[in-house]
Amino acid sequence: MKNILIVIDDIEYKYYEFNKLVTNFWLNWEFLNRGNNVFITLKNKLFQRNNIAFAYCWETSIQNNDLIKEKNSKIFNLNDFDLIFFRPDPPVDIDYINASYILSYVDENKTFIMNSPKAIREKNEKLYINEFQGLIPDNIVSADEKIIKDFLFEKKEIIIKPTNRCFGSGVFYLNDKDKNINSIISSATNNYKTQVMVQEYLPAIKDGDKRLIYICGKIFDYCVTKVATNNDFKFNEHNQNTLKFAQLTPAEKEIENKIKDKLEHAGIYMAGLDVIDGKIIEINITSPCFFINEINDIFKIRFEKIIVDKIENYINARSNKVLTLN
Repeated sequence: MKNILIVIDDIEYKYYEFNKLVTNFWLNWEFLNRGNNVFITLKNKLFQRNNIAFAYCWETSIQNNDLIKEKNSKIFNLNDFDLIFFRPDPPVDIDYINASYILSYVDENKTFIMNSPKAIREKNEKLYINEFQGLIPDNIVSADEKIIKDFLFEKKEIIIKPTNRCFGSGVFYLNDKDKNINSIISSATNNYKTQVMVQEYLPAIKDGDKRLIYICGKIFDYCVTKVATNNDFKFNEHNQNTLKFAQLTPAEKEIENKIKDKLEHAGIYMAGLDVIDGKIIEINITSPCFFINEINDIFKIRFEKIIVDKIENYINARSNKVLTLN
């Protein structure tokens, strides 16, 4: 039996017991089914005294086939947990960063954190793709109007993304014939003060982007294609109609071998890779959604069991390796 803590998002907390669309629900559910003690907390409920990290935590349980969280929280020393999932949603703002600093005071010899708080701070979800040249679309990162315009007129079509948000928020499509080029660039960059990622437009987006699920060194064969809705060019509505059956191509399977060593070295054990036409457009590491509910329906499996098996096997192998070295 292990003590497990999941740091979740504020909105998730409000609807946590009913929200089967979120990955954290299924992680919580499966770890409880295996006899573990599972607690949840929020990033603003983390605190420290001197060099010890604490949190107000709510214990969870399964009652009458429902996931329940206790009404009252209790303070726990975070070193008393065997495993912590750090999974609040972006934006990765100062509050997010401060929470990661507190988690950095957890003793790594006692508690395993997925993903590493240091990795969350250092590996920006948008910019991180640039460590994997040859697997990504051409891109720039800038707040400068001229640099962005030059890239636009070179590529003819581009995608502009904020670097610290999620779920398509603040993402723009722009082509060189648009009548609002200046306004869009100004808006996206906060009047040229804030860097954005600008990627070449990949025409295959018309068929959606594929979510590859990476956990502890493995990209799973189970994946979905996220398709656009509501006259948008991007996926922005999480429901059964916008998630379609997908299969990995041989090139996508090979991505695993090209990225796993670097991700593990950085302390990234859970990621969602968004891929278009074989190119990685984003590596989600803060709170990647694995679409467990939909994958279960599409593939007729219990994906939460497969995921937790992988996590447990990885942690056990890691622990045995440490014991052997000692």
